[in-house]
Amino acid sequence: MTVPEFRQYYEGTTIPNDGVHIESWRDPSRYLKCELTPFGDEKLLFVYDVTRLRHLEQMRQDFVANVSHELRTPLTVMMGYLENFSDQPDMPPQWRRGFELMTQQTARMNRIVNDLLLLSKIEIEESHELHYIDMTKLLTNIYDDAQAYNQAYKHIIHLHIDTYDGLYGSEMYLNSALSNLVINAIKYTPKGGNITISWTRTSDGCRFAVEDDGIGIASEHIARLTERFYRIDKGRSRATGGTGLGLAIVKHVLHQHEAQLQIDSVEGEGSTFSVVFPSNYVRSVTAN
Repeated sequence: MTVPEFRQYYEGTTIPNDGVHIESWRDPSRYLKCELTPFGDEKLLFVYDVTRLRHLEQMRQDFVANVSHELRTPLTVMMGYLENFSDQPDMPPQWRRGFELMTQQTARMNRIVNDLLLLSKIEIEESHELHYIDMTKLLTNIYDDAQAYNQAYKHIIHLHIDTYDGLYGSEMYLNSALSNLVINAIKYTPKGGNITISWTRTSDGCRFAVEDDGIGIASEHIARLTERFYRIDKGRSRATGGTGLGLAIVKHVLHQHEAQLQIDSVEGEGSTFSVVFPSNYVRSVTAN
């Protein structure tokens, strides 16, 4: 068998692992999952036919993308009319509250649709063209946006950039993912808290981190945080305007960049969300 993806997996993987998905070398219309496991001093290979699962996943992605796309136009029309009616000075007081609630919920639906479309786009793009990203500039922009969002929360936000090293990747997607982690820290930290954004060099790459002294996360929830629509507290998520898709988007963006998301949290004491980028995505530079 001369499938490059399998050879790379076989020669470079560690055990245990999640396996690798490849097209069948005998029938390109079929998909296989190959998984290595220890067998004494040797490796035992399991091969599963996952064609049906692959087709079901593709159907799900197509359905979500198509439905989300079709919802954009009616939502845009509804938002326009609601805003227009809400601005009328002669609106009866008993109606005004109803229009405010409809406007808020329509805006929330619009955020969900936009996040679904972004997630679908990222899932479809199994690979993307890599461009050099000036991380000092990107993180400064994220910090400035965070300060603007922070006006109502009054947190103290610190930015520590300890290396000028940049990355190869998609600046648009990484900006979305890293901003999401920062905004989450702002939303889930009680007013007047402390948040630290950092960019540091590690022995095998670079590390982005967001540390807060907020409400923290119970250990039983951490493993499921990146699932679509998973919420620790549904009421709290709605109150903060969350869609339940932010960390799912983060997970897929980081997967495209072979980066790892690490979550350390103690309930009631705060959280640290770290992203570790491997050295093959890092471009080392020196300060002028």
